Amino acid sequence: MSSVERSPSALSRAPQTLTAGVLFLLAALAALGALATNIILPAFPTIGQDLGVSVRDLGATLSSFFLAFAVGQLFVGPLSDRFGRQWLVVIGLAIFMVGSVICALASTLPHLISGRVVQALGVCATSVLSRAIARDLFDGQELARALSLTMVAMAAAPGFSPLLGGALEGLLGWRATFIVLAGIALLLGLRYVTGLGETHAPDKRSPLSIRAVLRTYGSLARDRRLMAPAVAVGMVIGALYAFFSMAPAILLSGFGLTSLAFGLFFASIVFVVFGAGLLAPRLAQRWGTTRAACAGLFVALAGSALLLFGPEEFFVFCTALSIFLFGMGLFNPLGTSVALHPFARQAGAASAMLGFLQMGFAALAIAVGTMLPLPAYTVLGTILFVALGGAFLSFLLAR
Repeated sequence: MSSVERSPSALSRAPQTLTAGVLFLLAALAALGALATNIILPAFPTIGQDLGVSVRDLGATLSSFFLAFAVGQLFVGPLSDRFGRQWLVVIGLAIFMVGSVICALASTLPHLISGRVVQALGVCATSVLSRAIARDLFDGQELARALSLTMVAMAAAPGFSPLLGGALEGLLGWRATFIVLAGIALLLGLRYVTGLGETHAPDKRSPLSIRAVLRTYGSLARDRRLMAPAVAVGMVIGALYAFFSMAPAILLSGFGLTSLAFGLFFASIVFVVFGAGLLAPRLAQRWGTTRAACAGLFVALAGSALLLFGPEEFFVFCTALSIFLFGMGLFNPLGTSVALHPFARQAGAASAMLGFLQMGFAALAIAVGTMLPLPAYTVLGTILFVALGGAFLSFLLAR
């Protein structure tokens, strides 16, 4: 596997080509958090029985994960801009492993929630720094390509994770799922240290102080070059996680799918996002990144409109969702590239702000979905349509 040279001179120059080895590491770092989010969903009934709580109560394991994930990124970004990426990635993976073990040993719901919080505080580092590392290494079209392929893996993880989680729960029990997650983190850490290492050159690092961090985030929050596309990306990701949270009610209870069919459904939609992710850099090269991203938003908005205003049928649901996911798969990496491109020196903080908005909008969308007194199908269509409309308007400001 080709590795990135770690000498100071090499760290100051971004490589011009994306190797398979670097792509694998970026994709794995980005996907670990998404994998950990959805992998336990099929085991909720069994976990509820073992811990003596309802499946609805277990929703706290998701909301607590998102909250810790969102807040933790705000600290990881500035720390990585000051001290480099490598130690933050390694420490984050170690914390994630500790949280996974806590979850595996949980005997009560608060115990499980605490483990999920520790997991999120660790894995938020790999998520935010995968984007920062990509920005360290690449620029222009190569950055868009790296982010596109990385986002494909990030989108594939929640699609395949319910199928993997259901298989692990059936074969070994739900506690083994967390042990497997810890093992994946260990292998990923070893691969990262030996295959990539530090990517943030010392001469590009920013000073660290509370005042400097607040000043950095304040500056970024006022910078339309970041906030306009970042809010749009956050709204799209919020809509995606709203679908993940409401899919069991729609597909299992509404349309009567079995657990196996539910897992296969999630696995099949990955290919839609995969195709869009492969197409995104080609469209960016032909049309320009911003115009191609707008096209993706328009497609996703069309899918959400079909879901909200079309007949409530399984075929319509699948068609509308496929259109939405295809547009999301086009927009997400390109919108991320537009947001991060102007911030080479502050890539960690900018990526952290972007990640905070993504998880914040995800938590908001899930909360709204649980509070609206409407059928799940209607609620999902409404959330997707409103979120995509807002994302489209926000992204126009980036132009």
